[in-house]
This record gives sequence, C-alpha cells and structure tokens, in this order.
Amino acid sequence: MPINSFENYPMSWKPILENGTQPLYLYLAAHLEKDIKDGILLPGTKLPPQRELADFLDINVSTITRAFKLCTQKGLLNGTIGRGTFVAYNALECFKMLPKFDAKNLIEMGSMAPAVTSFKELSEVLQKMLAESNFGQLLHYGAEQGAVWQKTAAVKFIDKMGYMTTEDKVLPTAGGQNAIAAILAGLFSAGDSIGVDPLTYPGIKSAANMLGIKLVPLAQKNGEISETALIRACKNDHIKGLYVIPEFQNPTVHMMSDACKQMLAKIAIENELLIIEDGIFCLFNDKTRAAVASYAPENTIFIASLSKTIAPGLRLAYIVPPRRYYKTMLDALYNINLTLSPLMIELAGRTLASGKAEYLIEEQRNIALERNLILNKILAGYDVYGLDTSLFRWLVLPQGWTGSAFEETAYAQGVQVYAAERFAVGNTKPIAAVRIAVAAPTLKEFKIGLEILVSILRKKSLQNSKEN
Repeated sequence: MPINSFENYPMSWKPILENGTQPLYLYLAAHLEKDIKDGILLPGTKLPPQRELADFLDINVSTITRAFKLCTQKGLLNGTIGRGTFVAYNALECFKMLPKFDAKNLIEMGSMAPAVTSFKELSEVLQKMLAESNFGQLLHYGAEQGAVWQKTAAVKFIDKMGYMTTEDKVLPTAGGQNAIAAILAGLFSAGDSIGVDPLTYPGIKSAANMLGIKLVPLAQKNGEISETALIRACKNDHIKGLYVIPEFQNPTVHMMSDACKQMLAKIAIENELLIIEDGIFCLFNDKTRAAVASYAPENTIFIASLSKTIAPGLRLAYIVPPRRYYKTMLDALYNINLTLSPLMIELAGRTLASGKAEYLIEEQRNIALERNLILNKILAGYDVYGLDTSLFRWLVLPQGWTGSAFEETAYAQGVQVYAAERFAVGNTKPIAAVRIAVAAPTLKEFKIGLEILVSILRKKSLQNSKEN
C-alpha cells in the first residue's frame, strides 16, 4: 500500500495497484474502464483530482494524467476546467449498453433506417445504365469530383434543403458518416474542440473520439444552443468548430429557429468558427427552410445525404465546403479513401437529374407520416415530440425511469429503442427519454412494438401508484 494513503480518505475511486509488466498508466486506464463497465463508478461520478489521486497512490501525477487522457479519448470520461473530471453519462454506450439478453424476433425501433420499399424508380435508373454499351467505363477510376452535369443535379438537390450553392463547390463522398470523418480529419487536429448539442448524433462522437477531438456540450435555451453558451465556449474552451443538425435534430427532433441559425452564423463569422451543418433530415420537412450555411457560407460546410431520403443502400452524400477549404477537403477524401466509384456517382446523378429521386423522397415521407399518425394514437397521453413527417420521435419518460433502464426493459421484451444516454456529451445528466425510429420495422411489427412500449409504461405507472 502507498506510504501516504489511509483507509478513510474520502475519495470516489481508490484503485489498488498491483505488480505487472505493462506501464502503470495503461494499468490504471484499464482498471478505470473496468470499474465503469462493472458499475462501480456510475455515470456522473466525479473522480478525485489528479494530484490528490497521485498522492494517494504515491505515484507521479503525469501517470494519472495519461490514464485519464486515454479514457477520455475512449469517451469514458469528460473533464471541464474548474469542475474536474467525471465519468461520462454516455460511458456505458461505449460497452454496448444493452445486456446480453437472447431477444428473438427483435423489433428494430432504434436504428433510424428508412422504410423498406421496392425502390422501383432507383431500379429503373440502374437497369437503364446496365443496358448501355459504355456501362463498363463506370467500373474504372473516374474524376474524384464527378462530372459537371452530376454536380448540377446535386446543386438542385441541395437547393431543396435550403442552401443555394454552385457546382464548383460540391464534392461527393461515401455517405454522411464518412463525410463527417473526412471533415474532422481534414480540417481539425487532435486536441481541437468542437461545440455540439448536449445530446447529439453518436456518429460525430465516435469520429471525434477516434481522432482525439474533444466535443464540448453547449448549454441550451428553449431546446437550442444558447448564444451565451456559444460565446463562452469560444472564449473558455477555444472551440474551433460547431456541429449541428438544424432540422429534426438527432435525437430530440427539435427544429432550430431562424433566429438561432442567424445567431450561429454571426458568432461563427466573428470568431472564425467552422460550422458543420448536417442536413440529413431536411427533406422530411413539409417546407424548405434556410440553412445555416445560407447566412455564413464561408464559415459553414454543408452535408447533404441521400441514404435516409432516397435509399439506404445509396451510400452517398455531397459536401459543400467554404471555397478556401475545397482543396483541403478534396485531399482529405483522397487520402483516407473516402472518394466514390464512378458507378455510384453516376447512379446518384441520374436519379436526381431524372426527377425519380423526388418520387422516392415522397414515398419515404408518406410512410413516415402514416407511421407517425399510428404512433400518435397509441402513445396518446405521453410526452412525445417531433413532427408527423419525421423518421423518429422523442419520448420523454414518466417519473421513475431513466432512458437506459427503459431501453433495457424494452429490449428484454423484444423491442429496440435508443436511450438518451447514447447521445449524451459531457457531464450533464441526460433527460429520461428514448428515441423511437418509426420506419425500420414492418407496419405490423411497428404496431406491436408500440403496444409493448405502452404496456411497459403502464406497468411502471401502476407500480408507482401502489408504492405511493
């Protein structure tokens, strides 16, 4: 036992050092990870100050620093200057939060896949391509940026998302997730900080963790980023970027106000921030709303994805970077092999240019509307948020639940939903809520899944009333 430790010292974590061959900081990081996974250290637990823990263990403080840094990069810890280091509220998500239940015939209402249809219009385009004599040319290498006519089709597609741009600024990428990875790799460095909503898309979290980029949760006002919080993050956290999903924010389904969009643009220009605007759900809205990029085109990189609105197998997205970053992004896409094959670019271009994409988008919107009307009826009386054309809804749970507990209970009964903890960033305890995807299961499965969720909620309510 360390010389200067004592049994009753009030610390939240007292690891026991053991002799081993691995470096001490790796041993401590593994020990810390295990204690989080085993539930010894719960999400939100404040860890001892680094110097205090080093003194307790009688080791160098730099060893503690390296161990904490390693766990922070894995998304297990989150540190805030002046407040200390905490176990992240989404830490358990890093271990695949679900227990090992043998759930047969699982109804998938967690993954946000669009509805399965015949994709008739897309098939027609592909069949026409296959019948052409020069089809084999599409199986060779092609221009990284795509042809001019393909970019013209992309520009019209992006215009429907609320951002008017030009062909010379558009770059195709292998899907929205890959676009995010390329943006972070090409325009940010390890150690940089990016501001995000306290609950945000897990894809930005995993990409940031992989590249050593810190995500800073920004306090909100009326469900969207507070101007005061953003200014504070620029000054205190030295954020270099901002990631937002203005339309149908994932997971809360919030629709960002025009005032907030303009505020973000203004502060980005004043502080030289780069806004990463993810427009993945824009086309599920019943009207076109101006994108943040419209107010700050030289400070915003816009992402327009096809997989959610047209077909999940069409793994393609267009990015529109500020002109000064175009060459950097082109190099980043090439260097990390995220450029697309000519075949995929051609298929996407023809689908957009022919107008067939509009039929596919409308079909997905109609299915989402049908499902949401069913959800509204079955979950009537509960706090469910989101428009009726959304691919997902946000269920705020009654008192007595946490999101992760509800997710585990639903999973055990054969329904997959995603808890708020999966989306959490930083040390703020997430609201007790779950995200429900509406289009992934069949219509029959969807109705059954909702009934199971309601039965879980009712059973808990009955239990609470008996206890009171």
